[in-house]
Amino acid sequence: MLRDVYAWAFAQTERFRRGQFSSLDALNLAEEIEDSGTEIYDRLESVLRSTLIRLLTWDFQPEKRTRSWALSIRTGRRAAVKLLERNPGLKSRLSGAIREAYDDARIEAAGETGLDETVFPDACPYFHEAIMTGAIAWPPEPEAG
Repeated sequence: MLRDVYAWAFAQTERFRRGQFSSLDALNLAEEIEDSGTEIYDRLESVLRSTLIRLLTWDFQPEKRTRSWALSIRTGRRAAVKLLERNPGLKSRLSGAIREAYDDARIEAAGETGLDETVFPDACPYFHEAIMTGAIAWPPEPEAG
C-alpha cells in the first residue's frame, strides 16, 4: 500500500515523461488510474443525488419551494453537464448513475421533507432529460382563482 500517494504520483509522472518505463510502478499505476475513473463516476453520482433530492422535494412539497431549491437544482445540473462534457465516457454509465443516485436521494429526501420514504416512487420518476432540463419556475406562478 502506498503511504505518500502525492510524492509517488509525481515520481511516476517524472519517470514516465523521461521514458523510464521499466522503472514505473505499473501495478500501482493501474490501480490509481482505475481509482481516478471511479472517483469521477462517484462525483457524477453525487451531483445527481443532490439534484434528485432537490427535485423530489420540489415536486413532493410544492408549498415549501424556495429560491435556494431552484438554485440548487440549476447548479447541480450545471455540475453534471460539466462532468459529462469533460468525461464523455460517463454517458454510457449515466442510467446506472441515476439509478444508484436515486436510491440514496429517496432516503435523503424523506429525511429532509419529513415525508415517509414510501411517498416517493421506488424507481426514479425522472428521465435524464427531466433531471437535466425540466422546468423549474421561480418565482412560482400565481394560482388562478
